[in-house]
Amino acid sequence: MEKTFKLLGLSGAIALLSYSAMVFISPIAYPGYNWMTMAVSELSAAGSPSQTLANQLNALFGPCSVLSITLVFIASRKSKVKLFRLGITLFTLMEWICATGYEMFPWVSGVDKLIFQNFMHLAVTVAVVVLSLSSLILLAISSKRVGLKSLGLWAIIALTAMLIGPIGTSFMPPSVFGLFERFSTFSAVVFNAILGVYLFKGRFTSII
Repeated sequence: MEKTFKLLGLSGAIALLSYSAMVFISPIAYPGYNWMTMAVSELSAAGSPSQTLANQLNALFGPCSVLSITLVFIASRKSKVKLFRLGITLFTLMEWICATGYEMFPWVSGVDKLIFQNFMHLAVTVAVVVLSLSSLILLAISSKRVGLKSLGLWAIIALTAMLIGPIGTSFMPPSVFGLFERFSTFSAVVFNAILGVYLFKGRFTSII
């Protein structure tokens, strides 16, 4: 059972591969799509020409992300360090909101005003960003205390990438909006995969 538990941690890496396939392959079905200027959400937006392909390529992202982080959450309950447990809990909550929220409220492209569905999509994004930043800060602070110093370094790298995203999209010209947006979107996906790899290698069995 423990071996299966650890093996399922690799579902986080599968989620990363699924998301990457969606980001890099689905633009072929979207004539005129410019990844440097356009958001990732445009690829799977309701009404976009690449919606079907993007959803097919990204089909494993939600289930595998949730599976991996939920198992990490269960493994982290052994830790006596409250900040570490809280960090994993917030990251788990973020993944669940991400997996369900964007499915419920996909972005609708080609509308001139802020409709309810797009408003809810933005609300989900705000929740995902706030929870991601909070969890990464807590994990960067507490990972060393549970004997996972390298995980703390990964958390700092992910946190830095996540901050580069909004800073770049706010202060850099629109011609590079898509580039900086991808710093934010990939940071959480990659970090979730890293947590899954730590679970696979049995690193969480030694936390105290």
